[in-house]
Amino acid sequence: MSEESTTSITIDIGQQLTRLGQMADEMRDILLRGGYALPPGFVQELNQIAGSLGRLSRQVVKLEEQFTNLKALADIGQVVNSSLELNEVLRIVMDTIVRLTGAERGFLMLRDENNLMTTRIARNWEQESINASEFAISRTVIDRVVKDGLPVLTTNAQEDPRFGGQESIIAYHLRSILCVPLKVKDEITGVMYTDNRIRVGIFTAAERDLLTAFANQAAVAIENARLFESVRRTLAEVTELKNLMDNVFASIASGVITADIEDNILLCNRATEEILGQSACDVVGHTISEILPPIAVDLSRHVNIVRQTDQNMVGLEFTPMLPNRGQINLSLNLSPLKDASHNTQGVAIVLDDLTEKRRLEATRKLFGRMVSPAVIDVIEGMDPDQLQLGGKRTAITTLFADVRGFTSFSETISPEKLVSILNRYLAAAADAVLEQQGTIDKFMGDAIMAWFNAPIPQPDHTLRAVKTALGIRDAIYALHKALPAEAHLSFGVGITFGEAVLGLIGTQDKIEYTAIGDCVNTAKRIQENASGGQILISAEAYAHVIDLVDARMVEPVIAKGKRAPLEVYEILGMR
Repeated sequence: MSEESTTSITIDIGQQLTRLGQMADEMRDILLRGGYALPPGFVQELNQIAGSLGRLSRQVVKLEEQFTNLKALADIGQVVNSSLELNEVLRIVMDTIVRLTGAERGFLMLRDENNLMTTRIARNWEQESINASEFAISRTVIDRVVKDGLPVLTTNAQEDPRFGGQESIIAYHLRSILCVPLKVKDEITGVMYTDNRIRVGIFTAAERDLLTAFANQAAVAIENARLFESVRRTLAEVTELKNLMDNVFASIASGVITADIEDNILLCNRATEEILGQSACDVVGHTISEILPPIAVDLSRHVNIVRQTDQNMVGLEFTPMLPNRGQINLSLNLSPLKDASHNTQGVAIVLDDLTEKRRLEATRKLFGRMVSPAVIDVIEGMDPDQLQLGGKRTAITTLFADVRGFTSFSETISPEKLVSILNRYLAAAADAVLEQQGTIDKFMGDAIMAWFNAPIPQPDHTLRAVKTALGIRDAIYALHKALPAEAHLSFGVGITFGEAVLGLIGTQDKIEYTAIGDCVNTAKRIQENASGGQILISAEAYAHVIDLVDARMVEPVIAKGKRAPLEVYEILGMR
């Protein structure tokens, strides 16, 4: 049977009972007017029947009202639970309250983060939102409901002895007020407040009970909506954080691999794909040994040590041969992979591709054997895109050393042995220069050119040049002990002091860092006039070390390109 049919039947029963009562009254009146003799007690019985029918009629009406309220309550429960959107639930709740109670206005308040009751929504009987400027309500009533946890009903607040003296009730002309608590698990989470500022007595105990029952449902619906909103907000934050972590993980320059306790790979980033030359789908789901078979045994041993000791292992280097990349240089750092409870769940591996770095180091090492370390430091400090030809004028001490008798010696020995012996002589001279922190400019056949005081300033640069020359002489004497007599050669050394331009000389396609100046040319000319084992120094250079060395004046040098002979001294030793 439908709800409409049930309501219709209830109304009909009430109407029939009312009619029966009226008929009983009419029969009694007719009998009395006709003068009929009635059995004793008949009138009293009719009166009782009429009264009973009246009471039954009122009960039927009351049951009808209760049925209507129960139906409304069931409908309300279905409506408020139809959405998990908090604002939508609040709107539905308030519009339903105002409609059920016949109130002028309705307010719903919830506890905020400061534990204060804050109005979340306010609606009027036209189902419109109320502006905050019209929030004229009785805080006294609300505070009492929150404090006692019980509903408050007043049919006329202006005359109610409980609230009549309150300023808000008087000032806002409040009359009918009904306020009930919202409870979840016996905890008050908010209140529902309805009122009417014009009419008195519009709220009854029936509305109070109905609103209280509805409040219990609404409180749960609101709490569910709040929880849903909180979960959704948390999920959004977690998703945003995950996306951020994914971006960070993908952007890490080092390769990162995580594996579980059984060495099955769980994650790898983009850098890992590039380092190993494999896609993520070829890596994830496989074991560590499967993706790095050339080093599987050693790597497994290190992984087991990390698990057993629960300690990091850093700086492991391997040179595996990979199918898609060939031989590479790898640096691995291993760490225990822990969960939120700090329990080890696997291992994390950070991979760094050192292939290019090792190649550059090898190139630098080779370059360092060709060029002075000081020159390498200068070149490395330059921006390759801003290299410009040219140099800077500075005072330097220049040294030229040339092997004497090398040309005739080369006629008696094979080229291979000749190069081997020459390299030993040049190495001895180079070591002497570097020991005094000089800069080797170049090797020219069987000669070496070096300077001092650049690129690093050296206040005693001329003295360093002299010590270098003496060091070359001593090194040659020592070398003679290891070479056959026919290979005993010697150096002639020339030293000058003066200004030169130091910088990049050449073209944009081929450049070298060198020194250009008259003092450089003069040093070479002086060296050409030095005999084997002799160290000649210009007068300008000698003036800087005159008190520190033993020397003697020798015949002036007739140098090619010079207008006058050059005054020179022979260095004999240190004082």
